[in-house]
Amino acid sequence: MKKILSLVMALAQLNIEYCSACYACKQTGRCVKQDDMAQLLEKMRAADVIVLATPVYFYTMCAQMKTMIDRTLGGAQKPGLENKEFYLIATAAAGKAAMERTIDGLRGYLECLPGAKEMGVIYGAGAWQLGDIQGNPAMEEAYQMGKRID
Repeated sequence: MKKILSLVMALAQLNIEYCSACYACKQTGRCVKQDDMAQLLEKMRAADVIVLATPVYFYTMCAQMKTMIDRTLGGAQKPGLENKEFYLIATAAAGKAAMERTIDGLRGYLECLPGAKEMGVIYGAGAWQLGDIQGNPAMEEAYQMGKRID
């Protein structure tokens, strides 16, 4: 059974500081920041499948997702983030076309991780307010996609 890590609401609960591009991680293999990112990186290394899910704000991913992506710079200096399977989920009030920029940004991240495999994308259109995604066809699509993970 594959280990799955879903980065949906989890990021909002963590204290992850911004990357300051000091590049100490290139020398030491770890970030100098003392926050929750080190623990998250260990969970990412242990996972076989990672779900990146974000609401779309102004045609891009939320700040928490972008901060996490930037902070994996230090984590990528050590083995364990390669050859992961990724599922991408975006939710927005607008339709699929408005979410393409966000998905492209997530795909850019995957291009930087050796052997990353995009396994599926879900577009949760019509979600403006908290809770709007409930009953949305994207929920069933996500459920069915999750059932196919072996």
